[in-house]
Amino acid sequence: MKKITLFKLYVSDQEQALRFYVDQLGFEAAEDKKLGDYRWLLVRAPDNRDVCLNLEIAKTNEEKALVGRQAAGQPLFSISTDDCRREYAEMSRRGVKFDGEPKTMPYGTGVMMQDLYGNKIYLNQDPD
Repeated sequence: MKKITLFKLYVSDQEQALRFYVDQLGFEAAEDKKLGDYRWLLVRAPDNRDVCLNLEIAKTNEEKALVGRQAAGQPLFSISTDDCRREYAEMSRRGVKFDGEPKTMPYGTGVMMQDLYGNKIYLNQDPD
């Protein structure tokens, strides 16, 4: 095995999720293709072209129940940054909801945020 390249994130509305991840978090659209009735929609962090989020529309009741709860209240993933406080300020201005302000701990400076469905995402800066 070499690396993880893709993981699925169930969403209620792909266009709304795309706008959140691109306009508010600063991700980029990696692929957006219509395959019949299916929309293949991938986003990724601009400095990490190896891993994409597949913003997958939840269709079944089981999938719909997972929207916003895929990590059972724990961080779904972490975003690494060189300046946590700057990113926090920028994302806050763009409407991202944070669970408090960045805190500096022995392992770095970080803060928890939420996507538009309540999935937790951790923003982390490694210690100097």
